[in-house]
Amino acid sequence: MNQPLRLAVLGAGGRGADAYGRWVRAHPDRARIVGVADPVPARLDALAGTTAARYPDWRGLVADLAHLRPDAVLVALPDALHVAAAAEVADAGLPMLLEKPAAPTLTGLTDLAGVVRRTGARVAVGHVLRFAPFWRAVRAVVAAGSLGDLATIEVRENIGFWHFAHSFVRGNWRNAAESSPMVLAKTCHDLDLIRWLAGAAPRTVSSAGSLLHFRRQNAPAGAPERCTDGCPAAAACPFYAPRYYVDALRDVMGHPVTMLGSDLSPAGRLAALRRGPYGRCVYRCDNDVADHQQTLLEFGSGLTATLTASAFTAENTRHLTITGTRGQLHGHMDSGEIRVDLFSPAGRLPVGLPAGVEVVASGVAGPLGHATCTLVARADSVAADHRGHAGGDDALMDAFCRAVVDGTVGTGELSFATALDSHLMAFAAEKSRTGAGVVDFPAWTETALGQVGSVGPA
Repeated sequence: MNQPLRLAVLGAGGRGADAYGRWVRAHPDRARIVGVADPVPARLDALAGTTAARYPDWRGLVADLAHLRPDAVLVALPDALHVAAAAEVADAGLPMLLEKPAAPTLTGLTDLAGVVRRTGARVAVGHVLRFAPFWRAVRAVVAAGSLGDLATIEVRENIGFWHFAHSFVRGNWRNAAESSPMVLAKTCHDLDLIRWLAGAAPRTVSSAGSLLHFRRQNAPAGAPERCTDGCPAAAACPFYAPRYYVDALRDVMGHPVTMLGSDLSPAGRLAALRRGPYGRCVYRCDNDVADHQQTLLEFGSGLTATLTASAFTAENTRHLTITGTRGQLHGHMDSGEIRVDLFSPAGRLPVGLPAGVEVVASGVAGPLGHATCTLVARADSVAADHRGHAGGDDALMDAFCRAVVDGTVGTGELSFATALDSHLMAFAAEKSRTGAGVVDFPAWTETALGQVGSVGPA
């Protein structure tokens, strides 16, 4: 019987503890944590438990890797620390799962690509959605040719008005200089999916959007700096913090309320809102990232893809439409429902759908009576609101641990080269949004990467 993998975790926040750490706790036969680094004692103690070594700084853990003898490292630190930490783990020769974004700046990304090329580092980036049953089903239909040659891909990233306020107005990803542009921080998942489904990098990238709403000039009359300071607009404001963190999430003890602090009682939450970032008026924060953005990508095959991201949605999910020369696909990630219309009388779904996916209905439609099929993708564990990624978190950890055992981290669906493409697509989109117009992606990428060159198979 194989011994459980020995994992070291850099960062015990929402991703390190609530996503990856949670999977490890649920699979003690597959993996165990031997070391944790985090500057917050409560988080450090909670993830390390009674058996893992504790480090208040990630550098201390990295310096102790020879003693800890981990089989792999999970890098889930704040975005600004990703490149430095990944470089040191790469120099230690260990495979790693690097939380997205791999780097928050273009300079950092090119530096990381240089490290990977120099060291041959085995790096998997945390693009979890391609491992979710929903997206694996979509990919299976596309790869089987059921839709013919792809003509258009439309992805709608519905961020959810409450989620955007939490993460991109009050939270860690509110300011591009301190974190990264919204198109990278939030939609690099979607760009990764488009790149994955298209099977190639785009030929051109163009994008438009702005910070429309969360600005000081849009604050209600008399609104104070904090929601807890007697705001006269509290009853009507969609973003009133106590309504979300204290009332709506009263039974939630994990992410996102753990971002408030360790005291999650109603009184503790209110106290955190009075003094911490999550109680600030959304119109009086230091945010500057776009709250809506649309990106158009053109591919050499003639395929075009659009990505729409908006803060102003009632759902926190993704909608998808793909059209092809022989069929059409509509999908809703939260429900897991995928409808496929097959135009050809000979059209068929792929044989052997991914695990967790089943055909629940079939019929005919349109004047020619073309075939329709409805699939449903069900994840074993889908968490509400911000966590779970439709089962992708668990499936990524499963795939990463298998790859560590097999020695294939950084290849196939865990390819760093493919992840590099999707990050470059995000930076190209932001360059276009801020005034560059249409970006010639191959030429721009060649300039951006400079002398780095190839970083492995896509």
